[in-house]
Amino acid sequence: MKSFHIDMIEVMRLTRAGRVQEATALLQGHQASSTANFDTLDHTGDDPDTLDLVAPVDRNGAWHVPGPADIFGAGSPPHSESAFGDLMRGLSAFSPVAPAAPRSPAPVQQPEGGIFETRSDAAGTSSYMLYIPSSLTAAPCPLVVMLHGCTQSPEDFAAGTRMNALAEEIGFLVVYPAQSSAANSSKCWNWFETGHQARGRGEPALIAGITREIIGAFNVDPAEVFIAGLSAGGAAAAIMGQAYPEIYRAVGVHSGLACGAARDMGSAFGAMRNGGVPRQPAGESVVPTIVFHGDRDTTVHPVNADHVVAQAGADAPLIPRETQGATADGMAFTRTVTTDAHGHPLLEQWVLHGAGHAWSGGDSRGSYTDPRGPDASREMLRFFLETARSGSQGAGNA
Repeated sequence: MKSFHIDMIEVMRLTRAGRVQEATALLQGHQASSTANFDTLDHTGDDPDTLDLVAPVDRNGAWHVPGPADIFGAGSPPHSESAFGDLMRGLSAFSPVAPAAPRSPAPVQQPEGGIFETRSDAAGTSSYMLYIPSSLTAAPCPLVVMLHGCTQSPEDFAAGTRMNALAEEIGFLVVYPAQSSAANSSKCWNWFETGHQARGRGEPALIAGITREIIGAFNVDPAEVFIAGLSAGGAAAAIMGQAYPEIYRAVGVHSGLACGAARDMGSAFGAMRNGGVPRQPAGESVVPTIVFHGDRDTTVHPVNADHVVAQAGADAPLIPRETQGATADGMAFTRTVTTDAHGHPLLEQWVLHGAGHAWSGGDSRGSYTDPRGPDASREMLRFFLETARSGSQGAGNA
């Protein structure tokens, strides 16, 4: 894959101005005038332009696949259709850029009790933040692995999800693996590459290695190890559940995609817009999974949530039960709990009505959060502990 060292903001500026040939030339490595240095852009300030790949919405609220008119405007220049095709073929060779995240009011401080460590193995090197709550006892404790979204950091994700506050309340470890800009220019987990979709290689091997290291270093209950993530991190969490069911007892996917929904850059954009074709489950056992997704998400199409649930269910004979509700702040939701014949919870899906691409019930100090929604962190932890302690016959460590 080509490295993302071109100025994408300039590419889109030229495109919107109708200068598609120049934009395409820039993608192909030719020199174009008036370019800025993408690598040195300060995204903490007030940028004049931001490259945003959020899908367009019509006036009536209907989502639609973007086309030339969405980039050029209503008065598309002559021959824009063919030129647009050339441009998109050029874009498909590069890594997708995350839509602009809401900026935090102030830098997120490292949580008290959190420590940074670095590890390496045959799959590469990764840094991570480990949160050890002061409430931790000598008894075996749960471990939650949290995978951040594009452009985020462990500190940002910890602040937005408030998972560390739950760790203090209940007593469990939280580890936040960090994706580096060297591995992906937008710090996205590379969920869309086949080299990062299976056990024993790539990012899954690295994340599993971090998890095993924490299990070995602390008194972690191996039957209470869980993983969750947002967006690209949610897609990576779905992959981990499929690739390492013997490690992760349950999975949480917020605004993510199913394992194998894409195989390369081009299909990644297609999966985000329309929903990819998920890989068939590797086994017949259910991977206990809880999913949150806003039905107005224009970054990752909501149908992907259905695909995550279907893949985790592995065509098992399960019993769904749907309820409706709303938060005190007015966000309506539909919650579907799916159990086995004994009433043990195996799958849970929350459709957040009117919500976009953000962690539900999160803290606004972190990026990609919507404080109005149900508390996704607390609900995920509830589901995790229920599935681990109720005797649910999933594909976990039992």
